[in-house]
Amino acid sequence: MSVRPILLYPDPLLKQCAAPVVPGDPVVAAVIQDMLDTLQASPGVALAAPQIGSLLQIIVVDVARKKGETGHGLVILLNPRIIDQSGPRIIREGCLSVPDYTGNVLRYEETVVEGTTPEGQPATLVTHGFEALAFQHEVDHLNGRLFLDRIQSLSTDLFRRKPIR
Repeated sequence: MSVRPILLYPDPLLKQCAAPVVPGDPVVAAVIQDMLDTLQASPGVALAAPQIGSLLQIIVVDVARKKGETGHGLVILLNPRIIDQSGPRIIREGCLSVPDYTGNVLRYEETVVEGTTPEGQPATLVTHGFEALAFQHEVDHLNGRLFLDRIQSLSTDLFRRKPIR
């Protein structure tokens, strides 16, 4: 398929809720392949379909792309939802759709995510640490929410990224 542009804030599609999908749908399969190609070409570890302009409930997560992380490897989930969380903490978070900023947000150390595989099998994953953060972040995208929406104070919790030299 192809690498698609990642939508950047304030693109209005990023603030819309994504629609549920049906496993086996050829449109879903094409979007998944585009997401995998786009993720591979990006510096990120996860992507939600709305970030490439498809308002569908699909996420891809592969925290093993980050040095020192393993997690579950490459995970593709349709219609994911978070069913349990524990261990609240404030962390610094960034986003491919908000490349110039990071921010302090409340996330959870452990997250249980439920969804469906592209093959139609139910999946439940218990995630920890950085992987739990990635799933929380991507599920937020499906609900039209960015990390910017979780920042308590723009004056103290939003940070401009330093330019790469």
